[in-house]
Amino acid sequence: MKNILRILCIFGSILLLSGCWDRVEINDLAIVTAAAIDIKDDDQIELSLQVFIPKSLGSGGGQTGIAGGGGSVTLVRSQIGSNISDALSKLQSKIPRKVFWGQCKVFIFGEKLAKQGIQEQMDFLLRHPQPRERAYLYVSKGNPKDALESLPPLERYSGEVIRELSDLHIGMQVTMQDVQEGLIGVAQAGALPFIKILPPGKGEKKLQGIPYIVGTAVFKKDKMVGTMSEKATRGVLWLRNEMEAYTVTVKPEGVKGEVSLNPVSARIKLIPQIRNDKWKMLVKINTEGAVIQNGTNLAFTSPKSLRTVEKAYQEDIQKRIELAIQQAQHKVKADIVKFGEEFYRKYPEEWKKNENRWGEVFPEVEVEVNVEAHIRRQGYINKPGGLPEKEVKEQ
Repeated sequence: MKNILRILCIFGSILLLSGCWDRVEINDLAIVTAAAIDIKDDDQIELSLQVFIPKSLGSGGGQTGIAGGGGSVTLVRSQIGSNISDALSKLQSKIPRKVFWGQCKVFIFGEKLAKQGIQEQMDFLLRHPQPRERAYLYVSKGNPKDALESLPPLERYSGEVIRELSDLHIGMQVTMQDVQEGLIGVAQAGALPFIKILPPGKGEKKLQGIPYIVGTAVFKKDKMVGTMSEKATRGVLWLRNEMEAYTVTVKPEGVKGEVSLNPVSARIKLIPQIRNDKWKMLVKINTEGAVIQNGTNLAFTSPKSLRTVEKAYQEDIQKRIELAIQQAQHKVKADIVKFGEEFYRKYPEEWKKNENRWGEVFPEVEVEVNVEAHIRRQGYINKPGGLPEKEVKEQ
């Protein structure tokens, strides 16, 4: 009797075990590596997918250079529909494998679509279970499909080029989650990297141009309202405490040549103040840099020489930040520098009274910028390399 009960329990437990009856084999998936979304003249949505070609890789995992022409490991398929879902269903009917979004790390909006609004597109991307919230979003100058069709000479496909640029912090690094939080946040403003296609070099084919980041596309609510230059974008990164490894090249006053530095640390404080109905933001930045090239005749053994370079370093950062604030307040009039969040935290009652008119208040906020910049690392040598001793100057 015990053996019979044991057998019945075993068979009963089998019914509770999960199976793989609904599995989808990887050979049955069309793996999307990047996607482009744009709007056509008749207000139809054009969805373009960059799909990985499994047979383009040899048995050893190397690139055989056979599929898609020019050694591409992806192909691009497009379809037009009334919205993304409609366009996707039409695309699916022409692709013999099930479209899979789980590996799509790059989504590019066309500039025309971005200006009309991306709310519906964001709804699809956030609602669908497969797209990753950590995928990067961009806005493209012209047709975003061109960025997917380009054949970069270095990386396997163009989507990987764009993603690598974001990982290197060339411009802003913005994920789907960041956009969602910005558009529904306190200021209801957002920013996406703005990309263009770098023309092909001499002797290269038309499709061998590569996408690159040239600045920032600025959004108020879900609509693109303008762009900011690459230099102004650097200032925004300082204000948002998102700047990472990049080079600042300065020209010290009264000295021939330039000095290039890498910021190695930065402490940024945004201090909001409201006095007599006057809104003011005090920006305090304390940064330290490392010299990576000295094109002057200054020797950094002298404290006075260091102060000369530090002053130029400080002024350059201050100009970048002031340019970013000027463009944010008066050109695009969108709070992508997150001043609203600071006022909301410190003055919740005053914020509540002015929340609905923040678009009017933000351009009038008085901003004071104080920068302290120091050089903490001069490199392995203190004197200019390759310069005769008699030409070295110590202030």
